[in-house]
Amino acid sequence: MGKKKKIQKTNAMRIVEQQKISYKEHEFAWSEDHLSADSVSVKLGIDPSKIFKTLVTVGNKTGPVVAVIPGNKELDLKKLAQASGNKKIEMLHLRDLEETTGYIRGGCSPIGMKKLFPTFIAQEAEQCPTIIVSAGKRGMQIELDPNLILRVTGGKIAELTISD
Repeated sequence: MGKKKKIQKTNAMRIVEQQKISYKEHEFAWSEDHLSADSVSVKLGIDPSKIFKTLVTVGNKTGPVVAVIPGNKELDLKKLAQASGNKKIEMLHLRDLEETTGYIRGGCSPIGMKKLFPTFIAQEAEQCPTIIVSAGKRGMQIELDPNLILRVTGGKIAELTISD
């Protein structure tokens, strides 16, 4: 029998463990070309509506704002601006992502960023007992109750996605 490879804990995993929150790990082989939530859902064999992506934006009043939305949806910047008390909001430049959050593209978790930024989770999460978000490194996701993500991040549920 082969030994089970020990998973290297990420900052996000350590934080949820410190809070005594149970979660499930999902590890997969990733590539630079396949970092989207759709690619992750195919690799894990999981419905893309259950895999949530973490997007970092910048508001004209608040600075960085984090949006966690289903992987099969698009962020509505106007709705996020309204939810976060900003007049205008735009995506954070990719080159600023690591310096701002401590995470890189394809491995950005809503949990364990350098600072606690205003965080909003799309209302679609309310229909899911658990959602899957990045664990803070490429190829690693964690699945947990969205209410527990709200608790750890001080986040709020909001309408954030472009309607179909």
